[in-house]
Amino acid sequence: MHPEVELAVWKGGRATQSVACNLLRRLRKHADAILLFIRDLAVPFTNNVAERAVRMPKVKQKISGCFRIVEGADNFCVIRSCLDTLRMQGHGMLEVLQRACAGSPIRPTA
Repeated sequence: MHPEVELAVWKGGRATQSVACNLLRRLRKHADAILLFIRDLAVPFTNNVAERAVRMPKVKQKISGCFRIVEGADNFCVIRSCLDTLRMQGHGMLEVLQRACAGSPIRPTA
C-alpha cells in the first residue's frame, strides 16, 4: 500500500519516504514496545509526566523573557519539582503551600 521508494545506486543515503511509510517503518521497528504498557503495568501509557515537568519552566521563561540569574531558575525548578512530587503523592496543593508558608512544610517521600 505504501511501498518504499527505491534509491538510485549513485546517490548516497536514504530516499525521502511518505509520512505513512515512515510511520509504518517505525511501527514495525518498535512493535515489541508499542503496547508494552498493556503487558507491564509499571510502564506508563505516556511520558506526559516528563513533558509536564519541562513545560512550566519554559512557560515562565516565555512570559518573563528569561530567568534573571541561574540561581533563580534553580530555585524555581526545585520548588516545582517538590510541588509535582507532593501532588503525585496525593497531597492538596493549597495545604502544601499553606504549610510551607507557616514554616512546617510537608517533605516529599522518596
